[in-house]
Amino acid sequence: MPRSAPDPAQPTPDPASSSSTAADAPGADAVLYRERLWPSFWVWFVCIGVAAGSMVVFAPINMTAGVVVFLILAGLLVFALIRSAATIVVTPTVLQVGRAQIERRYLGDVAGFSHEEARVQRGMELNARAYQCIRGWVDPVVTIGITDPADPTPYWITSTRHPRRLVGVLTGASRAAD
Repeated sequence: MPRSAPDPAQPTPDPASSSSTAADAPGADAVLYRERLWPSFWVWFVCIGVAAGSMVVFAPINMTAGVVVFLILAGLLVFALIRSAATIVVTPTVLQVGRAQIERRYLGDVAGFSHEEARVQRGMELNARAYQCIRGWVDPVVTIGITDPADPTPYWITSTRHPRRLVGVLTGASRAAD
């Protein structure tokens, strides 16, 4: 299960009493990478087509009803697409993918895949226990190993339009932290 917050039973270190490494770390909350997985153009086009199709169904009964149904359905579909656009955020200490987040110290191997390799990762090679943030309108994926012994999730898999950049941020910053 992805970590969402530190355990409240665990004491949090006092910033004033910690070593100078925390004070020397510039911007622990600085965003190293951010990506919003917006739907592709064709997805928006299909949704408007579906809404227009509903108008065609109701137009013979009453044109006003057809327009009202079109507007309501188009609004609901746009709302659903906006809500389904997950965000990937990487900071020096945390990785957030969609609604889940995990401390970066628990990240293991990171690999990016595209085209046929991405299809295999989303299909035949997918572990049912993996945390998934996959969007059908984004082909490339990145897998991120989880090393937390208390977490039964073996890895995260997420869609991304920039797999090389995301892998670079996750591996480059983790090497610097070691």
